[in-house]
Amino acid sequence: MSEEKPWPDTIRAGDCEQHEPLVRRVLAPNPSPYTFTGTQTWIVGAGADVAVIDPGPTGSGMSIGDPPDANGAGHVDAILRAVAGQRVAAILCTHTHRDHSPAAAPLREATGAPIIGCAPLVLTDDGPRADSAFDPDYTPDRVLGDGERILGDGWTIEAVATPGHTSNHLCFALPESRALFTGDHVMAWSTSVVSPPDGDMAAYMASLSKLYDRDDRVYYPAHGPAVTNPKQLVRGMLGHRRQRERQILRELEKGTAVIPVMVQHMYKGLDPRLTGAAGRSVLAHLLDLEARGIVRTENDEWELA
Repeated sequence: MSEEKPWPDTIRAGDCEQHEPLVRRVLAPNPSPYTFTGTQTWIVGAGADVAVIDPGPTGSGMSIGDPPDANGAGHVDAILRAVAGQRVAAILCTHTHRDHSPAAAPLREATGAPIIGCAPLVLTDDGPRADSAFDPDYTPDRVLGDGERILGDGWTIEAVATPGHTSNHLCFALPESRALFTGDHVMAWSTSVVSPPDGDMAAYMASLSKLYDRDDRVYYPAHGPAVTNPKQLVRGMLGHRRQRERQILRELEKGTAVIPVMVQHMYKGLDPRLTGAAGRSVLAHLLDLEARGIVRTENDEWELA
């Protein structure tokens, strides 16, 4: 994995970038090997009111009143500049990892807008994380169910339930332009982390199939570039996960019984920082296979059923 910032220098944290008439993006200053260039906050609407999707993290240089840092001004301040002259009608969160939802509270305080979207979820586990921990302070004013809509001036946002990366993950559809804001569920730069106990591979695969059956024109993920070939990408992601499953079954056929050895055999040349995350992904596949009666485990050793 390269340590270089894989994004043009002309696109900076805090800048507001227009993607289409109803869609703008403000990049948060939290780049990392796991967030790519940072969390992308999406602003929907060109009229009197707007919705803000995934307001992002808080912390040094990322909250109201913070001085500028090396990556630009505070992220909530950058959002407020981007929506100056418009009313924020809703603050929407795809899920409650700390790189997505913490800025919802200070943005609500600054604008009076309700926090709407995913259900609250706080979970700790003892596995190595390759993504952000959960936000314990997320308090929505309204939780959206699958298919529920909110309306604004010239825009509609519809919730699309997509559990898997987390059990509370939502995507948000914009029917006016056939765009889908995919959070961490589908990204072009990386596969999504599926880490048990909350991450669920069966649910993730079902959610991918659900998106494949839709007719969205473009995906706007929370990290990385827009996806202009949604069906092709989702088809490839489904194939990739099925290939991983076949690899695991071949390892079990050869007598490999423990996850660390499976990771060593399956992920050649893997960045050592990602070894733990790869193990969580293998565990998610194994738990799915176990639920389907294909494998079984005892004392952390796995075998074909």
